[in-house]
This record gives sequence, C-alpha cells and structure tokens, in this order.
Amino acid sequence: VQLAESGGGLVQPGGSVRLSCTASGNQWLINAMSWYRQAPGKERELVAEILNAGVIKYHDDVKGRFTISRQLGTNTVHLQANALKPEDTAVYYCHVIENGLYEYWGQGTQVTVSS
Repeated sequence: VQLAESGGGLVQPGGSVRLSCTASGNQWLINAMSWYRQAPGKERELVAEILNAGVIKYHDDVKGRFTISRQLGTNTVHLQANALKPEDTAVYYCHVIENGLYEYWGQGTQVTVSS
C-alpha cells in the first residue's frame, strides 16, 4: 500500500486547511484510516481516525474544529481543519491499517499556522 498526501502549507491563525490522503490497494482490506501529527520536539500523536464500522475518534484538542471523512467506496481520507491555532503547527501524517495486520505511513505534509 502506498499513500499519497496532499494539502497543508502556511495558514493564518483562525484559518482552514484541507488534507487529503489516497491509499493504493484494495479498499475492502483497509480497516482504518487516520491522521497523526508531530510537532518539533514532541511525540507523534493521533489527531483523528475513522474505522470501517463508521467509528470516528478525535484528539481532545481538535474536537469541534477538525473533521475526518472518507470518500464512500474509495481509499481517500480527508481532514478538514478549521479555526487553526499556532499550536496546530506540525507535520501531519496519513496512517492506514490493512487487514488488521499491516500499517502504513505517508511521508507527511507540513501545516504551519502563523501570522
């Protein structure tokens, strides 16, 4: 499975950004699609995930501001990030679990929130 990420960039505080990630391979074997982020000097953390059963989870810091969605019938997941804060600045990584056994990471996309 290969992951292709897009989106990110420089955005002002209060602004929005939309990240997208498309995974190759059989969509029926992908159990979960997620976004993680890693800020300088910090550990990588889960931002949001969406499971095949429709379960969605968010990090407490992004609840009400970020929305994760998966295009029906595809291996594409989006992260709509609104009301961005400087502390949201990080490299955002797409993460996929296939067949409950294998996990894959995207190469990451930088999101910088600054005026």
